[in-house]
Amino acid sequence: MPIKNRFHELKDDITAWRRDFHAHPELMFDTHRTAGIVADKLRAFGCDKVVEGIGRTGVVGVIKGRADTSGRVIGLRADMDALPIEEATGLDYASTQPGKMHACGHDGHTAMLLGAAQYLAETRNFDGTCVVIFQPAEEGGGGGRVMCEDGLMDRFGIQEVYGMHNWPGHDAGTFAIRPGPFFAAADLLDIRLEGRGGHAAKPHDTIDPVVMAAQAVQALQTIASRNADPTLQVVVSITSVETSSNAFNVIPQGVHLKGTVRTLSPALRDLAERRVNEICNGIAATFGGLVDVRYDRNYPVMVNHEDETKFAANAAATVAGSCDNAPLIMGGEDFAFMLEERPGAYILVGNGDTAMVHHPEYNFNDEIIPQGCSWWVEVIEQRMPAT
Repeated sequence: MPIKNRFHELKDDITAWRRDFHAHPELMFDTHRTAGIVADKLRAFGCDKVVEGIGRTGVVGVIKGRADTSGRVIGLRADMDALPIEEATGLDYASTQPGKMHACGHDGHTAMLLGAAQYLAETRNFDGTCVVIFQPAEEGGGGGRVMCEDGLMDRFGIQEVYGMHNWPGHDAGTFAIRPGPFFAAADLLDIRLEGRGGHAAKPHDTIDPVVMAAQAVQALQTIASRNADPTLQVVVSITSVETSSNAFNVIPQGVHLKGTVRTLSPALRDLAERRVNEICNGIAATFGGLVDVRYDRNYPVMVNHEDETKFAANAAATVAGSCDNAPLIMGGEDFAFMLEERPGAYILVGNGDTAMVHHPEYNFNDEIIPQGCSWWVEVIEQRMPAT
């Protein structure tokens, strides 16, 4: 398999960077330490330009090829932020920050793109310009959107953009991709039901918001089972239920529900938002209570562009010998914002038989570093071949 030999030489260094990031996780836009290390390394590698503070704490490095007759400018993006999870791996480089953990492999993504940047700055065996993008706040903060709003694409002249994510459960170092909708739109639900509290022994004197909430949780599932075309994908999950009282003999005044809606098409997203409001308002009216529904459209559907997907798959096949067809994924991914701005593609690289992402025992597999780094480089060298 044509993994770049240089990455076998660099693997120990890249692994050390990754494990340092793992031990010092940072959340959302508070990626100051990580971003500082990234910027310092990009300068040390000899990048032609390094810019900090794009999208608050994002970092961008510019690497020019040996020639620029093609005029092409291609962006490569990695995410830097961690998750608010207490780590349970027991690793000697486990998180030193209580309640924070690199449970999605962004430490590995950042380290691999740094390795690719070092190689590309050393060799410059391409005709055009490579822009390496290190993004904060993928985990719920919309850092991709914020970087785009900060002028990322126009400021650096980016014409295409590519991203990569590790994927547990798939053979280590293998790749998978699909064109079109890939990751789901990820919307947020915040529902506050208000009734009239009172003594639990006298329910007839109350308007019970717990009963309203129970009806709402069940009825919201009919969006998938009875409103949506069964050949399409929609997920409605209520993930939190809180009441204004925790006493065993008190019917509370209110109940607060939180959850998420996942869809893969604009029409289904519109349907889900409409039905969430209709169902919740109808239940509140039925029981004589009140409801406030907040439906927050968060990450859009992440859509891979067809031509760029074929190219990304070919680059993966160069590295691994083949590239599999990936399944639809109902998780969200804010690389979607970058793919709305420019054509490009997002690919999965197998992490092997590990705990799933967002699990307290998850760990990025350092053995896939050469494959991941090589894919980044193949994208640049194949898309902008040196003349």
